[in-house]
Amino acid sequence: MQRTRHGQTRRSFLRAVGVTGGAGTMFAAMGALGLAPAEATAATPPFRPLSPADFHLTGRSAASVVILGGGIAGLVSAYELGKAGYRCTILEPRDRTGGRNFTVRGGTAQTDLFGNKQVARFSEGQYLNAGPARLAQWMVTLDYCRELGVPIEVFTNVNADAYIYNESSGMKPGHPMRYRTAKADVYGYVSELLAKATGSGALDAELTGDDRAALLSFLEDWGQIGGKSDGYAYKGGTNRGFSAYPGAAGQPGTPLGSVPDVSDVFASAVGRYFSFEFEYDQAMLMFQPVGGMDQIPRALTRAIGAGKVKLGCAASRLVQRPDGVTVHYTDAAGRQKTLDADYCIAAMPPHLLAGLPHNLGDDVQTALRAITPASASKIGLEYRSRWWETDHRIYGGITETDLDLTHVWHPSHGFHERRGVIVGYYNYDETADKYGKMTPRQRQDRAVALGERIYGAKYRTELASSFSQSWRYIPHIEGAWHNLPGWTPDAPVLKPLTAPTGRVLYAGDWLSYMDAWQHGAILSARQAVTALHTRALAH
Repeated sequence: MQRTRHGQTRRSFLRAVGVTGGAGTMFAAMGALGLAPAEATAATPPFRPLSPADFHLTGRSAASVVILGGGIAGLVSAYELGKAGYRCTILEPRDRTGGRNFTVRGGTAQTDLFGNKQVARFSEGQYLNAGPARLAQWMVTLDYCRELGVPIEVFTNVNADAYIYNESSGMKPGHPMRYRTAKADVYGYVSELLAKATGSGALDAELTGDDRAALLSFLEDWGQIGGKSDGYAYKGGTNRGFSAYPGAAGQPGTPLGSVPDVSDVFASAVGRYFSFEFEYDQAMLMFQPVGGMDQIPRALTRAIGAGKVKLGCAASRLVQRPDGVTVHYTDAAGRQKTLDADYCIAAMPPHLLAGLPHNLGDDVQTALRAITPASASKIGLEYRSRWWETDHRIYGGITETDLDLTHVWHPSHGFHERRGVIVGYYNYDETADKYGKMTPRQRQDRAVALGERIYGAKYRTELASSFSQSWRYIPHIEGAWHNLPGWTPDAPVLKPLTAPTGRVLYAGDWLSYMDAWQHGAILSARQAVTALHTRALAH
C-alpha cells in the first residue's frame, strides 16, 4: 500500500475511533500509532504594555477615558491605560468591582430582579465563587495574578474518586459510581472491541502489521484487557477501584467486582463525561486564586486606585461628540450627573448597552442586539463538617449527574479544616432559569433533596447555610455569558463592535473567542487599549 494512501486510511480509521470512543480514545490511539504531536506550543496574542514614553515624540499628552463597567474588561482597560498616564474613570453600577467575578463570603448581600434578598452566613474563611472559579495554566489571567501579586493554588477539575450519578440509566439513590470505575469500564470495553476488530483483521486495510502490534499492546494496558489467548476480554481490574483498599502483608485488597456487561456500560451514558477533561480550556492542571476569585478584581482596583472607580454609578446615556464623549449617569446617592472625556471604552454587558440611549448609529445598535445573554446558576452549601472527605474520601473535583444539579463541586482548598462549602449545583440554560425563578429557600431545598440521593443523609443533616446565584436575574449583569451570532465575535453583524466607533471602543469576553472566561475579557480589553492608544497618538 502506498504511503499517501496509507496515511489517508489512517485518518479514516482515527475519525471512526473518535466517533465511537470520544476525544480521549482518539488521542490515545494516535499516540499508539505514533501520530500524536510530539510537542504543542501556544502563545498569548502579542501585547505591548503602554508607557508614558510613547508620547515623548508626539507632543501630545495622555487623554481622559471614561470606562463603562468595572468588570474584568473594564478594570484591565483602566489598569493598562494607566501605565501610560491616561486619566481613567470607571463607572460601575454595582457596589463592587469584578462584574461576574463575584466571590460570596459571610455578610455578602445581594438582591435579584425578583426582589429576593440574600445575606450570606458563611463562616470565616468559607466562600463561594459564584462566577468564574477556575483558570487554565495557559491563560493570560495567570500573568496578571503574577504581576499583581495574587497567589494561586490548584483547582481540582477532575477527580477519579468523585462520583457519576445518572438516574436515567438506572442508578439508584445511595449508589453513585466512582468516576474512576466508570472510566475503567468504558475504556476497558472500547479497548476490547477495538482489539477484537484489530485481531480479526478488520483493520488490515488501514493499519500495517507494526501498527496493529503497537495498537494491541497499547490497548491491553490502557483498557486492562486480556491478551490474544483471552480473546482480548475486559474483565475489570484494579483501575476500577477497591471495595477493600490494599493494606499490610496478607491484605492485598479487594478489587471491585460485578463488572457490568458491555451493553449496560454504554447504556449508562457515563462515557459522555470523559471528553470534558480533554477540552483545551478544562484540562488539568487548573488553578484558582487563594482566598477567592475576587482577589483578581480587588488587586486590579488597588493598582488602578480606588478613587478612579465610581461605584453605584449607572450610566443612563452615552453621547459622542466630535471632540469627545459625554456620559450621563446616576450616582450612588441618586443624583443625575454627567462626565466628559476624550474617549470611552464600553465594557458593560452588550445586551444592557443596547438598552442605553446613544448616538453610535444603527449598525452598532443592530450588533448589540444580536448578542443575547445565556443563563447559569450556582448554589454554595456550607457544611459543619467536611464529611465528603472523611466518609467518601473525596478531596476536590466534580461529581457529574443527569439530575438538574448538573455538576456538584467539592472545594479545592481548606482540606481537613472543620467546615467547607460545596457547590451544590452548577447548571445552565433552561435549568438555570428554572432555579433562578425559585426563592433562595426553594433552591436550597431542591439542591439538598437531590444531592441527598448521591451522598446520603449528611447532605441534609450537616448543612449550615447556603447562598445561591442565578446570573440571568442579577441587576446590571443579567446573564452568565453570551450567545453570539455564528458563535464567533467575527460574525459580520458584529463588525461595528470590533473597531472603534469614533471615540467609543468596546471590550468584553463577548468580543473574544473565549467568551465566559476572564482570559477573553482581558484579551479584548488589551485590543481596545491598543486601538485607543494608536488613535490618541495619531490625532
